[in-house]
Amino acid sequence: MPPIQTETSAAELASALESFLAEHPRAAVLEDGRVLFEMQTARYALSAEHGRCVLHLWSEDRNLVRTVMNLDARKNVLRIETRRFGQTKPQTLQLVPDRDTRTPTTREATRKKFLRMLERVMTRAFPDLALDSLGNATDLEHSFGPAYARGVLVRGPIAWAVIAVNAEETQATVDGALTLGILWLAYCREHSGGRRVFEGLKVIVPAGAAAVTRGRMAWLNPSLAKWELYELDERCETVESAQIGDEGNLDIRLVHSFSHERALERSQATVDRLLALLPVRMKARTEIRPLSSTEISFRLHGLEFARIRHGLVAGSFDRQDTITFGAGANETPLTHETEDLFRELIQRVHDGRFAGGSVRNPLYRLQPERWLESELRQGLAELEPSIREEFVYVQVPAFAGGDRGMIDLLSVTRSGRLMVLELKADEDLHLPLQGLDYWLRVRQVHAKGELQTHGYFNGVELSPEPPLLMLVAPALRIHPANETVLRYLKPEVDWTLIALDEHWRQRRRVIFRKRSER
Repeated sequence: MPPIQTETSAAELASALESFLAEHPRAAVLEDGRVLFEMQTARYALSAEHGRCVLHLWSEDRNLVRTVMNLDARKNVLRIETRRFGQTKPQTLQLVPDRDTRTPTTREATRKKFLRMLERVMTRAFPDLALDSLGNATDLEHSFGPAYARGVLVRGPIAWAVIAVNAEETQATVDGALTLGILWLAYCREHSGGRRVFEGLKVIVPAGAAAVTRGRMAWLNPSLAKWELYELDERCETVESAQIGDEGNLDIRLVHSFSHERALERSQATVDRLLALLPVRMKARTEIRPLSSTEISFRLHGLEFARIRHGLVAGSFDRQDTITFGAGANETPLTHETEDLFRELIQRVHDGRFAGGSVRNPLYRLQPERWLESELRQGLAELEPSIREEFVYVQVPAFAGGDRGMIDLLSVTRSGRLMVLELKADEDLHLPLQGLDYWLRVRQVHAKGELQTHGYFNGVELSPEPPLLMLVAPALRIHPANETVLRYLKPEVDWTLIALDEHWRQRRRVIFRKRSER
């Protein structure tokens, strides 16, 4: 189709794209069926200058800039006709609400086929056990969905619970198998009627996708159940036992800490310039947070609306600050031409994101966990009196293999014991094991003495004890199954589940605490 000729048309294209991304935070960008960007971690910028809509997408892995020529909405998919700069042949990108793009019919057919194959595999792999049942029927009351095959293997009065997931599911679904497996084991024990003794749980995941489950399973209590992990090669229809080991150690890399004061000092003039553009009442509510030695984030109740980057000028060795702005994953360079657009954005953020705001406003709904984090940081001692508020690290990057995890909050008690805080603003079935992931990373780098060599907790005498794990969520957003999963963790995982007042945006108040039994 011919290029967009008018500013209005370009602006409409940009507006449509931004609306789709705001409504679908888990969206993914595909090209030729391959996922290029997952918008939960990627960032984007849109411009509609000079009658042309330009889409810029980037992540840690790749960078993409295309001119948007046309949009075609088909059901839940937005087809984006684009052109690369300097080329005339169009290319098509797909914007989908979720990276799992299979149709419900295809998904169901794949899962039914997997059940038939799994029955054959288990009959061969476990000849001393008989398959008593196998299915994937939805049972919302007990949190079971069709992505996971659930079965029972028996030998006389002895039984094993089995949970399995096929290779077509997302990695997040695969990683969730252990949570559902624990719940399935608890369900089987509760409903056995005393006829059978369920010894433990067998978890079957796709070959090559067991790393997260292996690390988690090493910290389940062996006195409560036996835990076995298998990797399934669907092409050969064979399973192999995955060795869990004593520690479930991962290859952890911790990012060095940096001086927040030096980062702010280096860019103070640019910080002052940006603050001068904010409404007076917004300045006092704005959080200025250095993210690294070269990046500074400006946030309102956890929502980033601007960022300063300190870097090299193109084509020289001189350094300069640049400012970008946008809500959520969107970023636009701040120039004299875009200053009015910036003022419009911050006014919308100011008017829409406050404690008594409307839930209908997308700016109010965006990034609720960041909002919760910003509220808790103002009074962590109210949450846990023993915490040292002068030593609180936010969104600490800790790499495990190729996975870049962000620890919500990392702190230390007055006795020197590390504390990992995992926050959820909405109900999440997987909260306990996600918190365990970060506890494992901190425990491991602490055991190696790497925290203080990387610049964390300077001058603090850290206790050699394992970290404390604090799981924090609004009371009505704590999933009923979370406590079941927590009870199966090893005693070494000293956890506390903290329920907040449902109106946490207006007031910080703990409704109840539940602690691990030691």
